[in-house]
Amino acid sequence: MANLKDIRDRIKSVKSIQKVTKAMKMVAAAKMRRAQEHMEEARPYADRLSTVINHLLPDVDRDLLELLDVREVNRVGYVVVTSDRGMAGSFNTNVLKIAQNEIDTIGKENVDLFCIGKKARDHFKRRGYTIIENHTEFWNELSYGHAIKIGEGVISHFTNHHVDEIHVVYNEFVNVARQNIQSEMLVPLTFEEENGQYLGRLYEPNREEIVKSLIPRHLNIQMWKYLLESYASEQAARMLAMENATENAQDMIKELTLEFNKARQAAITTEMLEIVSGAEALQT
Repeated sequence: MANLKDIRDRIKSVKSIQKVTKAMKMVAAAKMRRAQEHMEEARPYADRLSTVINHLLPDVDRDLLELLDVREVNRVGYVVVTSDRGMAGSFNTNVLKIAQNEIDTIGKENVDLFCIGKKARDHFKRRGYTIIENHTEFWNELSYGHAIKIGEGVISHFTNHHVDEIHVVYNEFVNVARQNIQSEMLVPLTFEEENGQYLGRLYEPNREEIVKSLIPRHLNIQMWKYLLESYASEQAARMLAMENATENAQDMIKELTLEFNKARQAAITTEMLEIVSGAEALQT
């Protein structure tokens, strides 16, 4: 059995760690609330924009924009969205697992990667994948400008015919306890035809001009949505992980305290037996 000093030091150490995990949980909760607000503001606009473009595309010549160009797929681009930091449970692991499975199905020699976050960059760099761009150390100052900058590099890679499709793998925020892994094709844009609910509407100046104006904006908004969803999911996952760590620390403190009390009682009993034995030896 460990001595009293060792157990006391372990209890002190666990209590210190518990304070850190509790503080990290509170910080993650505050960041998550802000990210969730921004995400909920962006979702309706992104969904409405997608709906309008979805209605317009069936009647527009796909040669109008290179972003609509459906080609024979020989090479694919993947945007993998992770965090810079760990301690967020399985947040990064799940994204990387899905992304790597899809990439390996295609063949990593046929895939170009855009890694967002240190975890994605480090994971694929160690395994020898082709990384075109990586973006790190921006999450704390996340803004729409970051979405535009990242989107420019991704879209130009497609329009310059380096790849024939670009997919995005990211965490979609559902609630604090649940985040879903999503894999979506960003370009070329391939929307399903609508059921005719917009028949009879007139567009000014014309459909073609509207499509040329809306599609670049739509892609920027989509990239912004991916970043917001991922950031909110990261903070939710970290908050839950730190809450579990705090509870585990509390359980460990209880176990160590019980062990400490047992060790102290054993030491007291031993001392009493030694005193009694000594007294009897003197009497004889």
